[in-house]
Amino acid sequence: MKRNVLIYGSIGGLITAAWVLIAMVVFSHGLDMTLGMILGYTSMFIANIFLVVGVKNYRDKYNGGVITFGKALKVGLLITLLASTIYVVNWLIYDYATGSKVMESYTQSMHDELVASGKSETFIAQQDAEMKEFMIQYQNPFFKAAMTYMEILPMGILFALITAIALRRKEPKTT
Repeated sequence: MKRNVLIYGSIGGLITAAWVLIAMVVFSHGLDMTLGMILGYTSMFIANIFLVVGVKNYRDKYNGGVITFGKALKVGLLITLLASTIYVVNWLIYDYATGSKVMESYTQSMHDELVASGKSETFIAQQDAEMKEFMIQYQNPFFKAAMTYMEILPMGILFALITAIALRRKEPKTT
């Protein structure tokens, strides 16, 4: 199981890590923040496909074609945890190594969207104050890591649950 988790978790993690690096180069040239988020979550979706492949591979090649819901969930969660950790570590290294201004860009983008939507100045000021507080918290590396995990981990947990339900098998498939 360890080998399977390492292989498929690493593939998923490398896909998301590659996206972070590519996106940061593109963002530095002014990519729309909304498009960047859509592409980021698309890369996470693609990475989680390897969770499904990893659980199926474990069931078929290492577990004689059978797997319980619990075992499939365990394998899936371990794969997503490894992939998520690679994503988080990659983001933290990038963020601290480059002095990234992503949060400042995100805050400005949020402000601009609120202004464009015609929200009241009071509401905009309240949202700006909340974002300023968030940016202060985001300077703490543990908070930053936790927030980064929250970008990717929920989707992985959902994939692990669905995969465990879909791939569980009590008896080997006969051909």
